[in-house]
Amino acid sequence: MADSVDQMLGQIRKAKEVGGDLVEIRLDYLKNFSPRQDLQFLVKQSPLPTLVTYRPTWEGGQYDGDEGKRLDALRLAIELGADYIDVELQVAPEFINSIQGKTSGNVKIIVSSHNYQNSPSAEELGNLVARIQATGADIVKIATTALDITDCARIFQVLAHSQVPTIGIAMAERGLISRILSAKFGSYLTFGSLEAGVVSAPGQPTVKDLLDLYNFRQIGPDTKVHGVIGKPIGHSKSPHLYNSAFKSVGFNGIYLPLLVDSVKNFLTTYSSPDFVGYSYTIPHKEDGLRCCDEIDPIAQAIGAISCMIRRPADGKLMGYNVDYLGAIAAIEEGLRASNGTTSVGSPLAGKLFVVIGAGGAGKALAYGGKEKGARVVVANRTFEKAKELASKVGGEAMTLAELENFHPEDGMILANTTSVGMKPNIDNTPLSKKALSRYSLVFDAIYTPKLTRLLREAQESGAIIVYGTEMFINQAFVQFERFTGLPAPKELIREVLVRNT
Repeated sequence: MADSVDQMLGQIRKAKEVGGDLVEIRLDYLKNFSPRQDLQFLVKQSPLPTLVTYRPTWEGGQYDGDEGKRLDALRLAIELGADYIDVELQVAPEFINSIQGKTSGNVKIIVSSHNYQNSPSAEELGNLVARIQATGADIVKIATTALDITDCARIFQVLAHSQVPTIGIAMAERGLISRILSAKFGSYLTFGSLEAGVVSAPGQPTVKDLLDLYNFRQIGPDTKVHGVIGKPIGHSKSPHLYNSAFKSVGFNGIYLPLLVDSVKNFLTTYSSPDFVGYSYTIPHKEDGLRCCDEIDPIAQAIGAISCMIRRPADGKLMGYNVDYLGAIAAIEEGLRASNGTTSVGSPLAGKLFVVIGAGGAGKALAYGGKEKGARVVVANRTFEKAKELASKVGGEAMTLAELENFHPEDGMILANTTSVGMKPNIDNTPLSKKALSRYSLVFDAIYTPKLTRLLREAQESGAIIVYGTEMFINQAFVQFERFTGLPAPKELIREVLVRNT
């Protein structure tokens, strides 16, 4: 997409270096385009097969000049040996007519349709494919816009039923899975950008992410699909952990960030046996619970799940909560290390345990604390939610404002389960530094950034701090084993997390 041919050639060489199979040359980005000279140079010098596109503004591109000249340039690209030509459906019939019998048999014509508004119904997409096929296209290309993650399913349907080579993509952030699972459903190709953010269409991942993060080359028809369901989800480190771990043990699975608006719609849409397991994060832990066929008693008591598995025998959705296991274990480790004890009972027993937040993670920690014999206090922005949770765990409730001056004793334990202080709002904190001096240990469930303002100020106030990464890592071990039925590669998972936080 560079604006000069020299820069373009540099990018083409880089594309080969990073593992591309084919390079798309966007002529509409060139500033001073001399068709014969530039095409000759690019097509002949390219170390990779070339796909030449000259996208007009009316199809989302940059070119707004004479249509005749545009199509002449594409015909010239064929003459000069380009491997693929992309031509828009609107002009495809006449274009293909004009080259009939005049091309060497090697070039493949991709006829494309781009919808930047939405993703049409399955029926409309079927008709669109038929129209594209009728032009005499060698390869069908359909790009729609995903307004919801379930829109990708219609693209997968098109790919699965297609009789000719087809490229199917749902653009935008909610369409990301269509670009990665294209390898599972048999798309002819997928697009990757050379650098993050510099994309030729919304939602493109980088080549590096496709190959190294999502193990794109290993994805096939039998690959099992897993992912983390949340909103937002871009910050999640889970794909780094699970994809590396899956690869290291030779498990044929992929783990995706799933930006989901409605859990129910997502689960109803992706009900095939290959969609097998999910982690749940903010704000979908309670909704996830409501969609389970069977629920683990602890998850039921907490009122939220963090992990869902599709049982292979009957396809039933099983819900679990492994959050509290990870967090409580991490807090106990921190307390034991500070006391220098390896006492038999829980070091949380009898301690005043303050939990900030009454959502899914708050419930998990309050419940976990109660189970270990702690005296639980729930603090929340809205008192009603705090009261409801506190009554379930036999604890006390208060607002965040009241927590500022809450000081019945020293040596209390604090756990933040809200998203206050999470990237990008890293200057925020749920509790003032002054109030932190009363706590002997402070835990923050946030792990981006690893050292939140809350933890930094707690450390300065003399408290032991426990990172959210510890909770994350402990529950990752449990989920990996639930997903795969194999022991978790613990050292590898720790290393990957360190590298990515």
